[in-house]
Amino acid sequence: MTQEQRLDYLLEKFKEDSGRYRNLQVGESTEDKRGALRSLMNIRKPGLLDAKTLEIQDEYLFRRLEEKGIVTLDSIPEAADRISIWQGDITLLAADAIVNAANSQMLGCFVPMHTCIDNCIHTFAGIQLRWECHQKMEYLRSVHGKSYEQPTSVPLITEGYNLPAKKVIHVVGPIVYGSLASDHEKALAACYTNVLEMCLENGLRSVVFCCISTGVFHFPNQRAAEIATGTVKGWLKDHPDTVDRVIFNVFKENDRRIYEQLI
Repeated sequence: MTQEQRLDYLLEKFKEDSGRYRNLQVGESTEDKRGALRSLMNIRKPGLLDAKTLEIQDEYLFRRLEEKGIVTLDSIPEAADRISIWQGDITLLAADAIVNAANSQMLGCFVPMHTCIDNCIHTFAGIQLRWECHQKMEYLRSVHGKSYEQPTSVPLITEGYNLPAKKVIHVVGPIVYGSLASDHEKALAACYTNVLEMCLENGLRSVVFCCISTGVFHFPNQRAAEIATGTVKGWLKDHPDTVDRVIFNVFKENDRRIYEQLI
């Protein structure tokens, strides 16, 4: 089966599975088909599909990432002791863990084709990721009550599935409404500390952080980077011979310049 055939097969399966969009009309171009498939994956509620469809999805996603170019950590230079900065798509990095800036529902972004990191990670990991997140949240609700949502700064770890990363660590960062307060700063620092502690507990030697809480969550970029770099440097100093590499993944040019100045 060619990649185009996989795309056509998956598009029909996900259209049929959606019910509402069973008769969705899609353009003939590969980009139109890719966009439609991603959108159907994005809006889909947690749940698996038959084994054949999952196998074809996995092969399709692997080939897509291969086409885009998987990035190994040995190709990324260190900017400081055990710390690197890398600008690009976090879903391409072959690390032990990547960090997802999640929401408190922990199920990913349901907005079709949204450019947030949560959407990108769930798209290229495959539908298994949302299903695992759902199962873990259902368990936590059975313990803490039906209204349970994941607290700020408390990470949740899952498999990476079709991503090059072995694991995904999901964490809810503080949302800044109005002026930045010390509670926001403490919560953001806790995100980095708690993720690193989770890496230590799970034997993960490399981790990639996104710019947690910036962008639509309104944490000022400069201050967020200061907290991120200061917290990580301090933790690494206190934990020698544990984590081999921490990578700060940035997408925007402005963030890259900020991190370069701080590291």
